[in-house]
Amino acid sequence: MAKSSTFTCTACGASFPKWSGRCEACGEWNSIVEDVPLSAGPPSKSLGARKGAAIRLTDLATRETPPPRACSGMSELDRVLGGGLVAGSATLVGGDPGIGKSTLLLQAAAHFAQGGLSVLYISGEEAAAQVRMRADRLGLAQAPVRLGAETGLRDILTTLDAERPGLAIIDSIQTMWADNVESAPGSVAQVRAAAHELTAFAKRRGTAVILVGHVTKDGQIAGPRVVEHMVDTVLYFEGERGHQFRILRSVKNRFGPADEIGVFEMTGRGLAEVTNPSALFLSERGKPSPGSVVFAGIEGTRPVLVELQALVAPTPHSQPRRTVVGWDGGRLAMILAVLEARCGIPFAGLDVYLNVAGGLKIGEPAADLAVAAALLSAREDVALPADMVVFGEISLSGALRPATQTENRLKEAQKLGFTQATLPAGGKAGEVDGLRLTRYGDLVEFVGAVFAAG
Repeated sequence: MAKSSTFTCTACGASFPKWSGRCEACGEWNSIVEDVPLSAGPPSKSLGARKGAAIRLTDLATRETPPPRACSGMSELDRVLGGGLVAGSATLVGGDPGIGKSTLLLQAAAHFAQGGLSVLYISGEEAAAQVRMRADRLGLAQAPVRLGAETGLRDILTTLDAERPGLAIIDSIQTMWADNVESAPGSVAQVRAAAHELTAFAKRRGTAVILVGHVTKDGQIAGPRVVEHMVDTVLYFEGERGHQFRILRSVKNRFGPADEIGVFEMTGRGLAEVTNPSALFLSERGKPSPGSVVFAGIEGTRPVLVELQALVAPTPHSQPRRTVVGWDGGRLAMILAVLEARCGIPFAGLDVYLNVAGGLKIGEPAADLAVAAALLSAREDVALPADMVVFGEISLSGALRPATQTENRLKEAQKLGFTQATLPAGGKAGEVDGLRLTRYGDLVEFVGAVFAAG
């Protein structure tokens, strides 16, 4: 009987009976690939007395038992993982080339092994001698980590099944080759098949598996998006080449909070943990200058203070430039529109540049008020006080909305020596000792009070 093939769009996941150059669902070009059947289906879990039988929700135990975890001793990594590594979990770590993924995981493997966990590090990109050289440079030569250099998926699974390690690190998933899939390593079908087999092994044997994934020029993990759905945790290792800071960010975690971050500093001896990222991000901040504002933000569960820098200058071009690094460019356009429509402050004919110092990327709307303050400070050439933090969300009407976890933001600012804070009116946070709070109801009131002299 002839084999029936299906074709799937790697961008949106839509299925089609035949191949075409353009996906009819999302409109992407050259994103449709042929689905190749996997060697085995996912492991079945018996829900009742017999296979496939259902069980009542009320019959399940009401007390949830937390999954057993293995701590690495690296507090920043354990924080991002939700408190440690869960047995039988599958974790995907993505990042730009050369950002430090292999260095981070080799250090983590050494810490886990020194803590008593059996660790197997399999490299598909380097020889075992090259991994050993990196371990010597990082001072981890004596760590009880077993190394392997292999790309054949069948051989890797056979080794894992024989040795039964507590943790297996696969570097990287794009180099794995499954002999039952007729395509080259790194292709969509190969990446999907390898991720499925390794994830199924993790669930079946109770071995924690960490997969390293390359990213595309858009910052997404290369390969089909279904891989991110297969695994339990997805981590992104971020950073700028010109900065020594590295951010490990959790975008998906079935065993802990998402959007949690861990901060590291790249040194000659590898990655060093940064337990107080706010102090590090503000360490290079000089005397007060126009366009510089300190924003009190929240990343995951931890408060982080970071400097926002803005520059406003007359443009020599017919179309003014809007350049943003570390923040959403669409939200910057919204803030500029609100300032012009509600406050009567035009930015036409002016180039606007906005930068988040330290290479951190901010996504929460509570940075709106700090961005507006930085823009107005740069435009009016007025420096804000160096001991002031600013946060709050701006609505399209110009009203200021309170941010979440206000008290945690204020306590972090007070701990770092700030004496005043500007924030929206309302909210549940009370007074903080040593911190003078100034609250505003809308953007017009804030502009009139802070920049009246300008």
